[in-house]
Amino acid sequence: MNPLNKALLCANIILERKATDPVLFEVEKLTSITDYFLIAGGRSSRQVQAIARHLQMRMKEEGFTPFGIEGERDGHWILLDYGDVVVHLFYQPVREFYDLEGLWVEAPRVGIDKEAIKGEN
Repeated sequence: MNPLNKALLCANIILERKATDPVLFEVEKLTSITDYFLIAGGRSSRQVQAIARHLQMRMKEEGFTPFGIEGERDGHWILLDYGDVVVHLFYQPVREFYDLEGLWVEAPRVGIDKEAIKGEN
């Protein structure tokens, strides 16, 4: 699976658990760490934890295991590293505080068509 399709798959999966305001950045030309950053929020730390667990479960079904996971216990900022896709899940006030979207403003945004993604299930 190419990195963009993997990133869109992650977006689809987190939307199944009502992740808020997902934003997908193409960062491959700006960093050697990954190709895509997917940033999304949750309305509570419990929801963020539930989104992360669901993402791990569904990605495992698709044959992907994260290289690393950080922040799972507190649920304020959970990072899931899938190699060419890094997913940042935030409790909304923490997302606003760290403002990753502002830090990566030079990175091109990839449109996430929520209706098209839902139709791919």
